[in-house]
Amino acid sequence: MSTITLEEIQNFKGKYPKQLWYLFLVEMWERFCFYGMRGVLTIFMADQLLGLALSDKEANLKYGAIQAFVYAFTFIGGIFADKILGFKKSLVFGAAVMIVGNLIIAFSPQEFFYLGITLSIIGTGFFKPNISSMVGDLYKEGDPRRDAGFGLFYSGINIGALLGGFLCVYLGESPDYGWSYAFLAAAVVMVIGLVTFLIIKKSLGPIGDSPLAKLTPAKRTFNEIAVYVGSLISIPLIFVMIKNTDYTDYFMYAIGPLAILYFLYETYKEKEVKAQKKLLAAFVFIVFSIIFWAFFEQSGGSLALFAKNNLHHALLFFDINPNIVNNTSNSLFVIIFSPILGLIWLAMAKKKIEPNTVIKFGIGFLFLAAAFYVFYYTRFFANAEGITSLNLFTFAYLIITFGELCLSPIGLSIMTKLSPKRLSGMMMGMWFLASAYGQYAAGLLGAGMSSPDEKASLVTKLQGYTEGYYQLAIYALIAGAVLIVVSPLIRKLMQEVK
Repeated sequence: MSTITLEEIQNFKGKYPKQLWYLFLVEMWERFCFYGMRGVLTIFMADQLLGLALSDKEANLKYGAIQAFVYAFTFIGGIFADKILGFKKSLVFGAAVMIVGNLIIAFSPQEFFYLGITLSIIGTGFFKPNISSMVGDLYKEGDPRRDAGFGLFYSGINIGALLGGFLCVYLGESPDYGWSYAFLAAAVVMVIGLVTFLIIKKSLGPIGDSPLAKLTPAKRTFNEIAVYVGSLISIPLIFVMIKNTDYTDYFMYAIGPLAILYFLYETYKEKEVKAQKKLLAAFVFIVFSIIFWAFFEQSGGSLALFAKNNLHHALLFFDINPNIVNNTSNSLFVIIFSPILGLIWLAMAKKKIEPNTVIKFGIGFLFLAAAFYVFYYTRFFANAEGITSLNLFTFAYLIITFGELCLSPIGLSIMTKLSPKRLSGMMMGMWFLASAYGQYAAGLLGAGMSSPDEKASLVTKLQGYTEGYYQLAIYALIAGAVLIVVSPLIRKLMQEVK
């Protein structure tokens, strides 16, 4: 049977290549696993009876550390995929390690949580950046259908996030099941994702093959095994750094400057000035995305605890666990409104009034500011016990979703457009490393909003969190305004890239 060529894949008819649907399915299952786990992390750690019995402040800091390591490892995983493994082998290894990590936690959540979460971090690092890079490879340079492809891929992410967010919180907080079932569900769906990828792998042709094809098989195998062994040797290091978040601080202080130096080195190596300018433009997007994710990722930290403690269970006419709403409403709104916003951009493009990518980023921050102002405004709907409106809280998520849609799917696409081919994995990794710093900052911000007194009343907790959300609204507004003002300069760096 003849293997499909890259040219045959990229010369597809219609709107989407068939391989995009396959990668969509694989990513959907992986995001089910990832967002299911993310949704239960903070509430599991803060559960005083069946969880880790941490304080709200400690749970926020641990959440930030865990998520930061997940995204920091995507930077490392992206480099290893670029230089040694290739996207396909990296993805299979990552999925297998994630499955083992989730099964270990499911066996005994209180006893083995830190070991299992360490494996999940390493696995996600090898999985996450590479599937996005493969989506970029389905398109020729300058193919106008690329953005639509990433939009569809993004909806796959959110279908997985919606299903995982609902099921894992439901199982974890249900008196009939419990935390073991939540983590077991994450492992089972990851097995489905891995099997799906193994079935569809051939249809990707040369996309994601080993970059060491010119080496002898023995040398190639040696390099690949060295990566696998090196990853597993890092388990004790990550384990210690998650258990003690002071060590996380040192790690984050080190990896950021090192990544920037490596980025500058690779930029300097680029012979063309045009390519160097594009890389600098990508770097500006990366820096602003750190700020965006630091605010947005309160959803897994402070907003999860706010939902657990300070919200009514009434949403419109339904009685529902507020943390199911906290963990699924954003994904549901993305699925509903992503195609609608896509049609709006197309209609504006026909009239030649569509905002450019930089302005869209700026608009994303303005929506973010409005959403956090609504989170703050929930304090005026609270009763005497400090319990407030789930309806208003959900409305804030609707607003934040429009902010995300102006930034995140475009961000993935713009990284592939601005990056030279040889650096696509590294730049996708840099994009996710920015998320690591966003997650890390999210944990610090959430911990800062938490009441230092665990016996504090719900009214005190409400005031602390909503005051924090008010500050975030102001900072998001400033960031959006700055982006819009400097957009002409960034556009010059981007050159022909739209």
